[in-house]
Amino acid sequence: MERRKFLIKSASLLAGNLLGLDFFPKVFAQEIPPEKFSDAPRIAVIIDDIGYSNAVARLFLKPGIPITFAVLPRLRNSYNLAVELRYRGHEIMLHQPMEPFNSEFDPGPGALYVGYDESQIVEIMNENIAGVPYAIGVNNHMGSRFTSCRKEILETLSVVKQRNLFFVDSLTSSRSKAYRTALELHLSAACRNIFLDNIVEESAIIYQLFKLRQHALVYGRAVGIGHPYPETAQAIEKFVNKLNDRDISFVYASEII
Repeated sequence: MERRKFLIKSASLLAGNLLGLDFFPKVFAQEIPPEKFSDAPRIAVIIDDIGYSNAVARLFLKPGIPITFAVLPRLRNSYNLAVELRYRGHEIMLHQPMEPFNSEFDPGPGALYVGYDESQIVEIMNENIAGVPYAIGVNNHMGSRFTSCRKEILETLSVVKQRNLFFVDSLTSSRSKAYRTALELHLSAACRNIFLDNIVEESAIIYQLFKLRQHALVYGRAVGIGHPYPETAQAIEKFVNKLNDRDISFVYASEII
């Protein structure tokens, strides 16, 4: 982008923020994605657990492809990182903490637990959404137990629908009822297909990325979820550089829904 155009858009963004206007996503929405191939199979890469480290989150800007960042609520860097990453043209989701089966794992602040009544769920969800600016979707952080309980996940997804957001089931358990419940609510939704970095080694992550590509070639689309590890960022960058044949298109999660 020419420097002059950038300065004009930056000034517009600043003015909008000062006046309380929310038009910056429109200003920057087309800045990041390189050329798209509408007839190519599509891959959406979601990076979870954003909010702990500014530096590591920024590593995922290097590959130059659309990345959807799932931001944890109520962490020190959550709000500012959501703003910065959206400013850079990327898509933001709320990474909603939910109760796992293993009680030794703490899902973190702003979590939802089985047994919460509807009013508690609504209050927590609304507060978390407010704390992650520019979020246009939600996916679950942990949540193997919570997503298996229809009552609680139904009440949670009802809030997602009321707020006109989409939902991605991270599918942390085969017992999850989240995706099916979302479809019953006529909520825009998708499911995770591949976890990229269960093994935090660059070569293993690249292997998973090629599995993601193969899924997209077979089914026309694929959703991969990774985490803010330097190894994951490096693997994505190398994977992108290997795709000289341009047989797939990288898109945001909202474009897979």
